[in-house]
Amino acid sequence: MHDQHFDDLAIRFAQKIYGSNKGAIRLAVLQTDLNEVLPQRPLRVLDIGAGLGHMALWLAQQGHQVTLVEPALAMLEAAQQRFSEAQCQATFVHADWQNFAEQEHRPYDLVLCHAVLEWLAEPSAILTALHRLTATDGWLSLAFYNKDGLILQNLIKGNLRKLSQQRFTGDAGGLTPQQPLDPRELAAIVEPLWKIQQRSGIRVFHDYMPPQFRQKIAPEELLSTELSYRRHPALAGLGRYLHWLCQPRSMAVDCN
Repeated sequence: MHDQHFDDLAIRFAQKIYGSNKGAIRLAVLQTDLNEVLPQRPLRVLDIGAGLGHMALWLAQQGHQVTLVEPALAMLEAAQQRFSEAQCQATFVHADWQNFAEQEHRPYDLVLCHAVLEWLAEPSAILTALHRLTATDGWLSLAFYNKDGLILQNLIKGNLRKLSQQRFTGDAGGLTPQQPLDPRELAAIVEPLWKIQQRSGIRVFHDYMPPQFRQKIAPEELLSTELSYRRHPALAGLGRYLHWLCQPRSMAVDCN
């Protein structure tokens, strides 16, 4: 298995996702969570695997100094176009995370790693690098494809044989993440380095709702309800993606 980068087809797919309720829910959860913890001052922000730059642009528009790192050139160019249209400045780096981490030594106040781990051959390796790139009083915003959510989706669809064979890997070259993350296994890797200060589910019910019912709900109501249930003790862990806000162990204080 090797790290998977995106081609033009995947970029068009990503643009479609961000034009839908799925993308709107993801951005709303990430932005609401970050607004709760970030200090009210300009921050140095690193968006690793920045994709089309939606989150990076949102942060730049608030006055933060943003660096976008993306290995897919077409993705990076699309992000640059988005920034240009919004008349916002940022630093754009065409590189994979390994090359960037080897060359960059300055710490960042906020590091974003959203929907990246599930595309990597060795997700644990990037976490060590990101810890070095996170300031001692900084934050890591980690969002990942949730294996528990994928299991529930397959149970609902009756894909029992697939589950019994533990077939969770997406097809090579496809748009399904190649490695969903078990949150318990990931926490065992994360927690020696960071304290997980807050956990939210992204799309805790949207993807499980039958389309005929989903279509009856106004997008605004769907969004607000997802936000209200994103930390429900029984439902948050079933989100199709999970969002963890983490601080380095040396500086972490209890936010709960």
